[in-house]
Amino acid sequence: MNINDELTLKVEKISSEGKGIARHNGFVIFIENACPEDLLKCKIIHLTKSFAEAEILEILEPSPHRIKPMCPMQKICGSCQIQFIDYDYQIELKKQIVEDTKKSILPDYDLEVKIPVKSPEIQEFRHKVQVPVRETKVSKRLLAGYFKPKSHELINIKYCPIQTETSDKIIDFIRNEAKNFNIKGYDEDKHSGELKHIVIRSSTLNQYLVTLVINSKVFGEKYKKFAKALMENFDNVKGVCVNINPKKTNVILSEKTICLEGTEYIEEKILDKTFKIGTNTFFQVNPKSAENIFRYVRDYIKNNFTSPLVLDAYAGVGAFGIILSDISKKVVSIEENKSSVELGKKLLKINNINNMEMHCEDAEKFFKKEKRQFDITVLDPPRRGCSEKSLENALKLTTNKIIYVSCNPATLFRDLKYLIKKGSKVESVQPFDMFVHSYHIENVAIIDVTDVKI
Repeated sequence: MNINDELTLKVEKISSEGKGIARHNGFVIFIENACPEDLLKCKIIHLTKSFAEAEILEILEPSPHRIKPMCPMQKICGSCQIQFIDYDYQIELKKQIVEDTKKSILPDYDLEVKIPVKSPEIQEFRHKVQVPVRETKVSKRLLAGYFKPKSHELINIKYCPIQTETSDKIIDFIRNEAKNFNIKGYDEDKHSGELKHIVIRSSTLNQYLVTLVINSKVFGEKYKKFAKALMENFDNVKGVCVNINPKKTNVILSEKTICLEGTEYIEEKILDKTFKIGTNTFFQVNPKSAENIFRYVRDYIKNNFTSPLVLDAYAGVGAFGIILSDISKKVVSIEENKSSVELGKKLLKINNINNMEMHCEDAEKFFKKEKRQFDITVLDPPRRGCSEKSLENALKLTTNKIIYVSCNPATLFRDLKYLIKKGSKVESVQPFDMFVHSYHIENVAIIDVTDVKI
């Protein structure tokens, strides 16, 4: 096999990164935008000793699960890798991704992966939008959209079916009107210009917060005027902010955000609890799917415990703790981000919660010095998962169950492997579809640690 060879391939399954997997004489070939059961004419574009990558030249026989994607930019944008596959089959494929990850890391462990819980919405479900902004060289027209995969070529996107229609309209307003306020787009090569990103946070209560990320340490009166114009044109925009980020970095938001007009927070309701979401607040992008996860965890604890002592680690604004407070004797929440903890404490007052502690500290450091024993520990770490030391300390502090919420199957099963070696038993893994039309999948693992001795 050589580069540019043309082959007829039958797609067998999907990889953990959403690529089709086919074989030629037993050799693995990955194909983008391919669906299991597709028969394809492909060209080899990359070759290594262990695998190849190919691009589709022609779909000879489409899979029965292949559909027309709802977005005309699906192949170019790269955000919705499997939008061309019907939703029911997406769910099957995501279950397979979790099962394959489990088999590769825990091949001999007897554990059933449950059918993923579907997202309540498969369009307009995304309530956090971050789009880069650039400027055309000649006409100086603003472009706002997404980068092509593996490139810095910006695609000007006016319609995105996974974000709300209002978000599209807000972006289009900024794209067309910013120049009238002498606001220029960012030039990444020269590190010049002003407007780098548009960040929109929205809630299911139809409230919007718009943040303009700027390449400057200062901002002029024109931004305040533009903020006022934005709010005058959109009744559901409750606040407009600027985020000061003059560094040449891939990090979109700095820690410095200033409210120009309106409020710096919008409101969200999850299971009758009130949350506030700001520019930098971590909150799930799909709130209705997040509500399914919160309900699942709350119902499990309610059905199996009476007034437990709960430890909520990697807590963000304390969302899990707030949801679980009604069924707990006490919740102790740990989060190292100071602004998240400050907001979390405000949420305790808003929700009249008196049985919850919030600590601003690194989880591993807190685990090490904490002396109390907890009936349940909820772990909701970032994609990189937990350190072995954090897992060991969580085991020391937990007498009954660890509930591990993960957005990365690979680090989830890596950490489950460690917990199993220490004597834990994994009762279940329940996937939830948080990121519709992508290969990403959220999981909740219930882990019995009653027999662990550390």
